[in-house]
Amino acid sequence: MSENRMKTWLRKNPQVRTIRVAAADLNGQPRGKRVPTRFADKVVESGTRFPVSVLNLDIWGEDIDDSPLVFESGDRDGVLKPTERGFLPMPWLEAPTALLPIWMFREDGTPYDGDPRQALKRVLDRYKAKGLTPVVAVEMEFYLIDDSGRSLQIPISPRSNKRRKAAETMSIRALDSFDQFFTDLYDACEEMDIPADTAISEAGLGQFEINLMHSDDGLRAADDAWLFKWLVKGLARRHGFAASFMAKPYEDYAGSGMHMHFSVLDQDGTNIFDDGGPKGNDILRHAIQGCLGAMADSALVFAPHQNSYDRLVPEAHAPTGICWAYENRTAAVRVPSGDPRARRIEHRVAGGDVNPYLMVAAILGAAMNGMEDGVLPPEPVTGNAYALDLPRIPATWEGAMDAFEASDHIKRIFPEELIRNFLLTKRQEAHYMEELTEAERVEIYLDTV
Repeated sequence: MSENRMKTWLRKNPQVRTIRVAAADLNGQPRGKRVPTRFADKVVESGTRFPVSVLNLDIWGEDIDDSPLVFESGDRDGVLKPTERGFLPMPWLEAPTALLPIWMFREDGTPYDGDPRQALKRVLDRYKAKGLTPVVAVEMEFYLIDDSGRSLQIPISPRSNKRRKAAETMSIRALDSFDQFFTDLYDACEEMDIPADTAISEAGLGQFEINLMHSDDGLRAADDAWLFKWLVKGLARRHGFAASFMAKPYEDYAGSGMHMHFSVLDQDGTNIFDDGGPKGNDILRHAIQGCLGAMADSALVFAPHQNSYDRLVPEAHAPTGICWAYENRTAAVRVPSGDPRARRIEHRVAGGDVNPYLMVAAILGAAMNGMEDGVLPPEPVTGNAYALDLPRIPATWEGAMDAFEASDHIKRIFPEELIRNFLLTKRQEAHYMEELTEAERVEIYLDTV
């Protein structure tokens, strides 16, 4: 959105009293400022400033103890400029408020390498340089939770005034039990131009999934996922309960994932994975091998928190073995059936607690690595992948950190500064998480991720 269009938006919405300017940190947490509307033009024209270290805080919002971004550098500022998205309403707040998404640059105008949105832009530029355009869609799973008592439970239905303590996979009744929330959510998505598509109830207690429609703008697809998480959590609180994208809020129920579907178009708009048949071509398989080759090393992106690893256990509706298959949801990478022109890859590893910018960057970057290398993957698996002897996704947070740090795959996808900052963040979080009780860990993850 141009400066003129942003200023016009504000003039057409005189009810807006304040704005928020916000960027995503490495955990996907919004960091920024509240600005009175009368000073909004200044932000539109010149951006704003805050310390570079703000995009590298831990999950509690604390500085990283040994980060070179803090005292060693004098805690210098970065320059934050509006993204292409422009102003958006914030329907979950009581007072009329607008959000202006921003991203970080250095003083000389170059992108700041520690910004996760800039990291995704860097990957997309690799595709653009080859005349290619990824088409991305994301599936968002989350739980509605009553966290007012000593233990988490499904909220009381506003319609029946009852609490149904059972999983209801693809139940219309479960959706209707929270009809007003979902009606308000879809209305809010329309206001924010988030392309929310179908909703279903999932296998967990109060668990739901909403698909976001595909986009040929990878940055916008990640923006949509980031904004959707913020919206769902905020709107749920207005309805008197919590919504959480925590990977595994309940020990006995499935965790929440964030699956990503993608295809790739050439300059003529043709899907480069399509061979006219049900299997796809070698380019598809090269991309799959890229995803498989980088999967273990990318686990820290797909499972960035201690709780993330409670989800990645066998036979819990989340992949644990590194493999691919046609139309098989036990595999980490699935090739869905359907019209060959829409041949695509579904990457099923990431939890709902991820930073969407890093997730999309990691998957598309790995696929590009595979297409550049031209190596074919192993044969697709059949049957129950949990029962097969396969290479494994790291089962622990510490193992994922070690794999991420040592990986040549990761160095081809992410800039050195982001790799360093992300590792420093996760190692600090792991240190302090050990001092907390399980209830304290749940409390911090429930509202943040």
